[in-house]
Amino acid sequence: MALVEPRPAMRVMDLGCGTGELTRVLHQTLKASDTLGLDSSAAMLAKSESFAGDGLRFERRDIREFESSGEYDLIFSNAALHWLPDHESLLEGLTCALKPGGQLAVQVPANDDHPTHVVAARLARQSPFNEAMQGYERHWSVLKPESYAALLHRLGYARQHVRLQVYGHLLDARDGVIEWVKGTLLTDYEKRMPAELFAQFMADYRERLFEQLEDARPYFYPFKRILFWAQR
Repeated sequence: MALVEPRPAMRVMDLGCGTGELTRVLHQTLKASDTLGLDSSAAMLAKSESFAGDGLRFERRDIREFESSGEYDLIFSNAALHWLPDHESLLEGLTCALKPGGQLAVQVPANDDHPTHVVAARLARQSPFNEAMQGYERHWSVLKPESYAALLHRLGYARQHVRLQVYGHLLDARDGVIEWVKGTLLTDYEKRMPAELFAQFMADYRERLFEQLEDARPYFYPFKRILFWAQR
């Protein structure tokens, strides 16, 4: 949000708005005239209803269904686009939705090379989990920072800021790492397995992950994220 340059009476789109708290802060901070938050989760959007009003509204829609032609001053997305494939085509479509001089501000996690992610991917390829998921493999769509920079240039953005940021999270113990990824990465596997099999997956995952994580208290969990901003 700090990368965004405020303009008078901005029209804003927040892709993957979740429960809407951040969307409200964004709307109020920018003093936007109109802000629309999109999310595919009905449960999330149910919590956003109390924030709607004064130019702020929410809709249930898949980000992949979003299409627009030169309507928005800002397209904003915090920790949502990594769930979508083909970021080159995705950013091309988002660029088309911006007015001349419009801004794009995005944050995506980039921790796919950490043991939390690597161990899960390897385990998912093994029996019986692979069969239960019908051979599904999670393909990481997030590009390298320099690839985003080159892509933004090709798409014609006049200005850009791209960076990789490491956020250090101090957890009570390494068990906290598992609690962290249970609500993010591992949901992708959980929804594809019966509950009893996912419980086995989690037990095996814990054992293999802890072989690679230091048993320290507190435990320092470094998490990488890519932040990029660009203006047409």
